[in-house]
Amino acid sequence: MKLDRLLGIVIMLINRRMIQAKELADHFEVSVRTIYRDIEVINQAGIPVISYQGAGGGIGLSEGYRLDRNVLTNNELVAIVTALQSVSTTYDNPNHKQLLEKMQSIVPAEETEQFQFRTQQFIVDLSPWGRKGHLEDKLAKLKTAVEESREVSFAYCSAQGEVTERRVEPYTLVLKKQTWYLYALCLDRRQFRLFKLFRMKGITVEERAFIRQSIPIEQMPWKQDWSAPETATKVVLRFHPRARHLAEEWFDVESLVAEKVEIPGKDAEERYVVSMHFPEDRWLYGFILSFGQDVEVLEPEHIRIKIREIAMNIGKIYDSLP
Repeated sequence: MKLDRLLGIVIMLINRRMIQAKELADHFEVSVRTIYRDIEVINQAGIPVISYQGAGGGIGLSEGYRLDRNVLTNNELVAIVTALQSVSTTYDNPNHKQLLEKMQSIVPAEETEQFQFRTQQFIVDLSPWGRKGHLEDKLAKLKTAVEESREVSFAYCSAQGEVTERRVEPYTLVLKKQTWYLYALCLDRRQFRLFKLFRMKGITVEERAFIRQSIPIEQMPWKQDWSAPETATKVVLRFHPRARHLAEEWFDVESLVAEKVEIPGKDAEERYVVSMHFPEDRWLYGFILSFGQDVEVLEPEHIRIKIREIAMNIGKIYDSLP
């Protein structure tokens, strides 16, 4: 990632009085021209980088300049290291590890213990449960395709179980709620789409390159796709007290509304009602069924019917048991 490289260049310049552009290019596996563009960006950010001409010349920071005093406060340095550690839990990139070591190297020896203590006060582990080898392979392939602007082909399984062959122009990898997505232009449908990585099979990075459209990340429509009302269905669920703690894990505590429910032959019992918008697909049905008999769908009626239908079919599988 460009940010990793920019920070890495600055750290190397801090640790060494002078360095050749060719050495930086070899280290970060980019062209010398790219390094000079990076140096220009660093200068624009207010970090004084000077080019020394002649034999034995190179690139260096102006005398007396120190990153930790003039650019990054201790709080900012802690925030950067914490963020990198968090990203590394779900995407194991050697560059992240290398950058972490460099960032930590600028902390004075007498402050190292306190710095480590502060970076351990707030930990974000985004990694999924269990093994993630296949996911890492997919991420590595797609990251290469995004960086090199190369087309990608794969088989994609929809939420309804339909498998189609896709060819796309990959733009961005997105992590949301422990699920990775690829934001890409689908060449068959000529529309930008979000593809879940776990539904992508047989990923191939093609030789064919494409010209990336200039779309500011703030304007990327995938930010709206998750919350667009037209793509979601309002679902009203009523939970038994036994499942209250589970409901609170998924929904804000404030979203649960307590109400009394009349039970035939019994005193009124308390239940907890929540109203939320969900994309309606097989995941939603499975999510509702995961609460077993401790949840009831109040609205909409067609989802009530669907859940009853699925439950009855499950029951038929076990009808033959003694």
